[in-house]
Amino acid sequence: MRVRIVLSLAGLIAAGTAFAEPPIAQPSSDALRMETERQASKALDRYREFLRLPNDAQEPDDLEPVLGWLTAEFSRRGFATSELATGRIPLLLAERETPGATKTLLVYLQADGQPVDPAAWDQESPWEPVLKEPEDDGSWRALPWPSLAGARQPDWRIFARSAADSKGPIVQFLTALDVLAAVGGGPSAHLKVIIDAEEELGSPRLAATVERERERLAANELVIFDGPPHPSGEPTLVFGARGIATVTLTAYGPRTPQHSGHYGNYVPNPAFRLARLLASLKDAEGRVTLPGFYDGVELTAADRAALTAVPDDPKTLHRKLGIGTPERVADTLQESIQYPSLNVRGLQAGWVGEQARTIIPATATAEIDVRLVVESDAVALLRSLRQHIEKQGFRVIDAEPTEEERLAHRPPLRWRSQISYGAFRTPLDSELGHRLQRALTGYHGREPIRLRTLGGSIPIAPFVTTLGVPAVAVPTVNPDNHQHSPNENLRLGDFLDGVGVIAAVLCEPWE
Repeated sequence: MRVRIVLSLAGLIAAGTAFAEPPIAQPSSDALRMETERQASKALDRYREFLRLPNDAQEPDDLEPVLGWLTAEFSRRGFATSELATGRIPLLLAERETPGATKTLLVYLQADGQPVDPAAWDQESPWEPVLKEPEDDGSWRALPWPSLAGARQPDWRIFARSAADSKGPIVQFLTALDVLAAVGGGPSAHLKVIIDAEEELGSPRLAATVERERERLAANELVIFDGPPHPSGEPTLVFGARGIATVTLTAYGPRTPQHSGHYGNYVPNPAFRLARLLASLKDAEGRVTLPGFYDGVELTAADRAALTAVPDDPKTLHRKLGIGTPERVADTLQESIQYPSLNVRGLQAGWVGEQARTIIPATATAEIDVRLVVESDAVALLRSLRQHIEKQGFRVIDAEPTEEERLAHRPPLRWRSQISYGAFRTPLDSELGHRLQRALTGYHGREPIRLRTLGGSIPIAPFVTTLGVPAVAVPTVNPDNHQHSPNENLRLGDFLDGVGVIAAVLCEPWE
């Protein structure tokens, strides 16, 4: 009988008769919500288990159990998994074909997290997730984990490192697959899932790996489940993100710290030298003074209309941030992040607080990040910065100063830089954008906020440029999640809502 069926199908095809796979089911939003709720307890236990695995990208050994856990979870759902070597922590690729699909969707997820300072957390360990409920005074009260099996409240939160950035989206994605399987629906495309375990390091080996594995990663579109939504918490689509380059500047003073009483007024203090240099990089309005820094950025009337449509409230934002007047690169937040930025992300010289001592420090160090936009030439921007430093009277060097360099009239300043990756931006009216907008509008009953560019950086440009695919991010976490900071968290309501959103995105049909 089986042979007859195969021959019959072959005969139909040979005769030119049209034959199509059964249509891929698209379950209703109500069905997705009901099944998400039914699977909530199991999903949250899975989330708790995952959060207990340390994932500091600075510690490669931490990531082995994480990748092992992910391999098991994706394999359990019918994916073929493989590790793509990077020379350090591998990328994990999970692939699964969808019967009847004609397109391939590439999904980007992130597995690594930021380092932790346990003493700064309001719980015993950042690696032991704690369920908490909000108190009227703004504090948080811990709840027993079994409380999740009862009447869960959407405003409860789960606190742990990588709760939102980005183990939450990974478990949401896995659960969305389970939800679709349970309701008889399915993804509308073949799936390739790439999991990055060095994102918090700037994904320094990603571009080379994508270039080498471009055939295996080939897809029609790329969706990123990462990043924060609009501060309002409304459904959001993000069509671009800035790239990033970093620079470390070290100014040198005496060979070792010297007594400020014995040598004050005589031995130059590198902190003052560095401070004068940093102050010269921006004017009083916060605009970068480097020639050509903002060149190439031109916003059309349509661009400005899209930026104006984002419902930002400056007064509320300033109150939340604790600032009176913003910098004046542009008139609004959304317009400001369309331009490259230069930021001093850290300063160090001597000691402070209870450890302060009356010394002239031996060195002063500034860590700088430069956020790049599509129009930016990263090499040119860093070259302009280096030339500016030289014009300020420094001798720029690329290693520890020699004795001759220390004794020279022009003070040495060590330069270390890295271009991690560029920016990407997908048109708002792209086919991918319209499909994702349909999915989120259908699930939520209202249109999502569309952000032309995210101010932060995610390493998507290597995929866009090498694979030639459009890319859009779909945030699924609460905006106030404290990512990268102590007491990172994910709101329970957003965790469950994100499961449904991802399921809706995966089963939205292709036109």
